[in-house]
Amino acid sequence: MATTRSFNAMLNDYLPNKMLSEEIIKRDWFLKNVPQDHSWKGGELKTPFVGNEASSIAFGSLTDSTDIAQAEYVKGYLSDYIEVWGTMLFNQRDLMENDGKIPDTTFLKILPDKIEGFLQHMKEVVSINLLKGPYFAAVSTDSSPTDAANGILTVDKVDRFMVDQKVTLDDDNSSAADYYVTAVDLNNSTVTISATRGSTAANVSAYTAAQNAVFYHDGADSAYFQSVYSLLRTYAGGGSEKVQNMTKTSWPHLQAINIDGSTVTSTNILDKVFDAYTTIRSRARGNANVILMDYTNLGSVMKAIEVQKGGFKTSVGQTTASEYGWTEIEITSVKGTLKIVGIQEMPSSEIFFLDMKSWKFYSNGFFRKRTAPDGKQFFESRATTGYTYIVDISLFGDLACLKPSSNGIMYSISY
Repeated sequence: MATTRSFNAMLNDYLPNKMLSEEIIKRDWFLKNVPQDHSWKGGELKTPFVGNEASSIAFGSLTDSTDIAQAEYVKGYLSDYIEVWGTMLFNQRDLMENDGKIPDTTFLKILPDKIEGFLQHMKEVVSINLLKGPYFAAVSTDSSPTDAANGILTVDKVDRFMVDQKVTLDDDNSSAADYYVTAVDLNNSTVTISATRGSTAANVSAYTAAQNAVFYHDGADSAYFQSVYSLLRTYAGGGSEKVQNMTKTSWPHLQAINIDGSTVTSTNILDKVFDAYTTIRSRARGNANVILMDYTNLGSVMKAIEVQKGGFKTSVGQTTASEYGWTEIEITSVKGTLKIVGIQEMPSSEIFFLDMKSWKFYSNGFFRKRTAPDGKQFFESRATTGYTYIVDISLFGDLACLKPSSNGIMYSISY
């Protein structure tokens, strides 16, 4: 079949794995900067660490041979990787010319735009999951009974929704259910959802902000990456109980420094950030000089720099804005030099203090196109409406923090 051969040839020519990887990395600050290892083939991945060093030091005499504290080595591990699949569908009639073939000119015109939008969306999904955890948005304010009965919910991150998107909605006292987004109102921060794609709105009055209603991407309520938030936050504060399957409270090495940010305001945020950095450096042994925050907090920081020019300054040439969605500012004060990074994927309620050398993202080849045993990189489907070609992109991996105690988190920011 000429069409099939042509389509597969174009996939090989214009969708190489290298291009997919570079597009994802350069669009996401965390994936661009976190150290990576793409050789994980699945199964248990060991992440050993030193639980405690030898510490027997005695003044005036030798330590008794029965009382020597030995160094202890702990085998942390990742049980297996998390699977994420992205899927694109192409209709044959969208690509064909009158001669029945898929020409290079048509393919090159259509595919770049589709790839661009798709990779942007996939990047955001992966990035949000890696940073904050399984859910990507929350019901922020309870809608009126009429609106909720008509599928309308007010959300905190309306920019993360797309029409036709499949989502899972859940809260503390209701069962999780799948829905489809039928409308997105950016100005009122509302989304309208339906029980099936293209049908009438669903009654979602059971899901409320009071009961912590949240939205997940398909499957993310049960399968998700270890996130920066879950690894850094204490278990009592809402983080994970374990790091690489080792209980946090068992070893100081596994405990990031948690700092209450409830007193942070738009005017004192820069002082609070430097105070937190000082606390983290005094309690930990790393250098958590990369400060990750959302644009709301970044805007307050930038205003504070202008107001407090005597105390803080940006290093010459070190304020940069990326077309791919982040802004970096290097700030110097008598307390040290910090790189403050603002990205859209961060929540406004937390600020992360990261020692990037202590993180690693392990994967099996990073982002890859699914390839069949016969070499085809697409699945062809036939229906009465015509032929479609489905392309799947996978990511098998997980995030590890090899030294949580070198990092910190400021939480409960709500100004």
